[in-house]
Amino acid sequence: MTDTPRPEHPKPQFQRANWLNLNDTWRFALDFGASGVEKGWSADPTGLDREIVVPFCPESKLSGVQYTDFIPAVWYHRAFCVPAEWGGQRVFLHFGGVDYDCRAWVNGKLVGRHYGGSSSFCFDITPALRDGANDLVVCALDDVRSSVQASGKQCPALNSHGCLYTRVTGIWQTVWLEARPATHLESVRVVPDLDGERFVATPTIRGGGRGLQFRATVLAEGAEVRCLTRPATSGVAFCLALDTPRAWSPADPFLYDLRFELLEDDTVIDSVSSYAGLRKFHVEGNRLFLNCEPFFARFVLDQGFYPDGLWTAPSDAELRADVERSLAVGFNGARLHQKVFEERFHYWADKLGYLTWGEFADWGGSHSFGSPQGIHNYQREWREVVMRDLNHPSIVAWTPFNETAGGARANTEAHRRAVQETVDLTRALDPTRPINDTSGYVHVDTDLYTVHCYEQDPAKLRENFAAVAPDAREGFYLNVPDLDVGYAGQPFVVDEYGGTWWNEEMAAQNADTNAGERNQSWGYGKTPESLEEVYPRIEELTKVLTSHPHIAGYCYTQLTDVEQEQNGVYTYDRKPKFDAARLRQYFGAPAAIEGDG
Repeated sequence: MTDTPRPEHPKPQFQRANWLNLNDTWRFALDFGASGVEKGWSADPTGLDREIVVPFCPESKLSGVQYTDFIPAVWYHRAFCVPAEWGGQRVFLHFGGVDYDCRAWVNGKLVGRHYGGSSSFCFDITPALRDGANDLVVCALDDVRSSVQASGKQCPALNSHGCLYTRVTGIWQTVWLEARPATHLESVRVVPDLDGERFVATPTIRGGGRGLQFRATVLAEGAEVRCLTRPATSGVAFCLALDTPRAWSPADPFLYDLRFELLEDDTVIDSVSSYAGLRKFHVEGNRLFLNCEPFFARFVLDQGFYPDGLWTAPSDAELRADVERSLAVGFNGARLHQKVFEERFHYWADKLGYLTWGEFADWGGSHSFGSPQGIHNYQREWREVVMRDLNHPSIVAWTPFNETAGGARANTEAHRRAVQETVDLTRALDPTRPINDTSGYVHVDTDLYTVHCYEQDPAKLRENFAAVAPDAREGFYLNVPDLDVGYAGQPFVVDEYGGTWWNEEMAAQNADTNAGERNQSWGYGKTPESLEEVYPRIEELTKVLTSHPHIAGYCYTQLTDVEQEQNGVYTYDRKPKFDAARLRQYFGAPAAIEGDG
């Protein structure tokens, strides 16, 4: 047993043996004047006057601070010792996520600066280290009101309201040290090729020279099935053929273990463990295919908030449990909404056969489309996110934007260019996955055509989508037809619907009210008078989509309540609201578009 919060390795797809978790109780300060640098805290952190539990943000209960007003700057300090067996290696300081502008000092020396609240990063701190105890000081600046930093659903007003929630400042994912040799693997891109019965691996190598070898080993259930050694050339791909390939799927989420090594004079100088799933996800016409079989996306909106940790799950077990909760009620995947989920979540999605769309925390970012700094910040961070997560088999599509109508109306051409450039960037980084350029609206260049519709009357919902067909170009539900590029026969997915409010304790006292002001509780539609009124609404709304011959998927809002938005299948503290078996019948019903293969 360990008392270290979140003790598990944070990067299971690229894991070395030599690492040290730095999560613990750190010294801490709220810096309302953002003046800590002038006060000399980077070199002398004695002014940090309180404590915080890392990796939880100061707004959360689990941090021990729970300060929820705006915080322009936060400071952290702890000491650490480098293990003696790491001698002669490079030492890297990793951060899973720090919101937003992060600087770190080791023994008073600045070792790096990173901008971006959602992407992971690391600094080589070797030159700043000394024997014995080392002092680590971290400062994070955060301004969700700036309109040039991506903040997701963090509220720019004092108090949470509507679908905007408690802010997240500073460190919110695991902080850890890692030892690497001077010549080391920085990354290995692994592309599954199901049709070719192989993986294609491309290493990125730092350091080295002639004579260096790269060895890749593939294992299935512990037995070696392929091992190849080639000259170690950074950026050059090679193939790992599989004699008896086993595909990854929701029914059989089989993962091959991988071992990547660098060898010099037949001696292993660097070794990394990883894994991969052999699967294919693609688009043909207006349909989705998984492993060359028709696939209907039965997705749920997952915002990844927790009542005690906010953006940070209280434990690794809770990350797994959220996937299991979703599967239990009939969903086969999730749209990961307005948050970049930590790598451990993707690990559990990979392990459990749960498909996801990777999304960025851009909401509000559309207001910065006219700002070069804003779009630069966005695209730089989005690139880091895609590069971090592109090896996960469970991620089958990218969604860089959400609901950009406001930005489009304000500056149509700036909006179009920003979205197009981001789509082009995403395709260049990962040409293997389809892109949903902007979930809901406004579409500029998209492989998946998505709309949002919270109509609560099934008959009206059916009418909205009656004209959807591969050759249809207008006449069905669109939020902003004057700006949208228009439907062009892609897979048509209603990636937000439902959202029916339900809170059993409040239902009786609020029976005559509509959405909006239910003692700050919020959801869509007229308040149901009883639980038995909610079931047929969910069933009939979902049936409209599953029975449509030209709709390729849905995304139900949402998996759990989040603060005042109480339209989840589960409560905010993950208690079930409904009978899982009944929901499985609705959400798991056969889809018409899958029928003729």
